[in-house]
Amino acid sequence: MKRIYVSTISILCLLIALPFLLKPATGQTTNSSTQNKYRLSGPYTHNNLTIFLVHGRDLAGNRTFLTLQEALEQKKVIVYETKDVNELAIRNVSNQDVYVQAGDIVKGGDQDRMISTDFIVPRRSGRMPIGAFCVESGRWSRRGGENNESFGSSQNFVSSKQLKLAAKSENSQQAVWDNVKVVQTKLSANVGTTVNSDVSSSSLELAVENNKVKESTDNYTKAFSAIMENKSDVIGYVFAINGRVNSADIYASHALFAKLWPKLLKANATEAVAELQADAAPPKPVTSESVQTFFDDAEKGSESQKAVSTRVHLVTKEDNKNVFYETRDRAQNGAWIHRNYIKKD
Repeated sequence: MKRIYVSTISILCLLIALPFLLKPATGQTTNSSTQNKYRLSGPYTHNNLTIFLVHGRDLAGNRTFLTLQEALEQKKVIVYETKDVNELAIRNVSNQDVYVQAGDIVKGGDQDRMISTDFIVPRRSGRMPIGAFCVESGRWSRRGGENNESFGSSQNFVSSKQLKLAAKSENSQQAVWDNVKVVQTKLSANVGTTVNSDVSSSSLELAVENNKVKESTDNYTKAFSAIMENKSDVIGYVFAINGRVNSADIYASHALFAKLWPKLLKANATEAVAELQADAAPPKPVTSESVQTFFDDAEKGSESQKAVSTRVHLVTKEDNKNVFYETRDRAQNGAWIHRNYIKKD
């Protein structure tokens, strides 16, 4: 009888203590929280552009990629004109995998294009189809001395979240063209000159290469030039324009992010210049709490999945406020390599 009494008391004590044993200690987070995956540093701000760096574990292991920009410069990949506005072809002639990111602009061909989805081009691949959208509506022929059978460079990303959404969420060529015009109009107003090129007035690429645009964006890129120094655990970033969280890009590899960072920053600087509001009151500071909320909310949308290629699997979560894209590598048991968060409003 005494033994039963002691056992009953022990069970009651355990039940009372259980909630305290399961509660995270002060300063800790549960596994469902984004804060457990990422640590933020910043904010770093110049004019109307604010950036937080995202720190986290490097999950890539021995996986390494050439970027599209690197591969084209080193002549290790060929991007072919196909005469189809929304599909190009790509071939990897090297012994390294090539990572192509949605929003990469390829210059040349019969018209400049933006790649519409993340893509991995395996080493020594054959010729593979890759989705694209035209970002130059008024040309369908060779431009100057460029080769119109292929594309020679990829130095820029698209510089507008609306352009990204038009391609990745709406899947609309017309919406892409409409938003190219919007970007050109805003840039022209804020740099004090028409940025549309005489060579091809509809080209987003040539508008971004305008000298006045470069002068304006250089001020931003110089201001942020040192924020990555001595930070080997940075795997991505999130940015805000005019005090509103815009987008984030996070990678499984610090090395991949570090290679893409200058190109990403240039695109963000261009978008910030386009969105300048000279007479507006200074925006409220963006907080790390609002960024973490953005991450968490974006991952709660309705989920869909798509096999982009035999190598790439895309998971999308979307609602009326946010969209989240996760690119997975089937050659690595479906491990993710890129996460893109976009705030719609």
